[in-house]
Amino acid sequence: TKVTTAVFQAAPKLKVVGRAGVGVDNIDLEAAKQHNVTVVNAPQSTTLAVAELTFGLLLALAREIPRADAGMKQGKWLKKELEGVELNGKTLGVIGYGRIGMEVGKRAAAFGMNVIAYDPLISAEDIQKRGAEPVSLQDLCAGADFISLHLPLTVQTRDMLGAQAFSQMKDGVRLVCAARGGIIEEAALLAALNSGKVAGAGLDVFTTEPPGQTDLVSHPRVIGTPHVGAQTVEAQTRASEDIAAEVLAALAGQPLRWKVN
Repeated sequence: TKVTTAVFQAAPKLKVVGRAGVGVDNIDLEAAKQHNVTVVNAPQSTTLAVAELTFGLLLALAREIPRADAGMKQGKWLKKELEGVELNGKTLGVIGYGRIGMEVGKRAAAFGMNVIAYDPLISAEDIQKRGAEPVSLQDLCAGADFISLHLPLTVQTRDMLGAQAFSQMKDGVRLVCAARGGIIEEAALLAALNSGKVAGAGLDVFTTEPPGQTDLVSHPRVIGTPHVGAQTVEAQTRASEDIAAEVLAALAGQPLRWKVN
């Protein structure tokens, strides 16, 4: 749902907009400010759901689980073709080490992975306290066997991973994004997949949603899901309860936990 300037202009009695989840890139925050409308979200409700989907995509990429399943359903026994890689001993680079990134890091450590992280908004000391080794974006790209993104889509993060970033990565790197479409430059990712620079990508988000049957979506080394990171019974229940409470607090003039603007 897009909450645009036109929405605010059409709703003169509007007091608060609640986003049942984390990202507010679908809300015109400047227009909200101009119309004196409070925007709140529920940033903690979907953390575990997104972290678990991310790890599911990491495992699916490492062992080509969707391809194995598709082959079985077609009556094919692809055992000799399906030689995967182990997560144990590999380096996971996490771009964005907030709540979700940290939860992914915890799961990676349990699988015996070395976790490195880049986050321009979190100090190196805090990243270390959260269990990862702080590195620059360039060093992360150069050192990671797997990369997972956990950033909001902003002017600064749009197309953050483009041709230059891919050129700095290891050959055969595997990439997961369950954050926001637009952080990865999709044309550059497609080129990196075609060249073999990227061995596989697990994508829950796309620049345009739904993306349609694009070359990226249909690529044999892409595992695509339809933006289902937050789609668990538990996460949806938490989001519903959190945002309802936050909207009621805003209307009552009470202190807010998650005021965005």
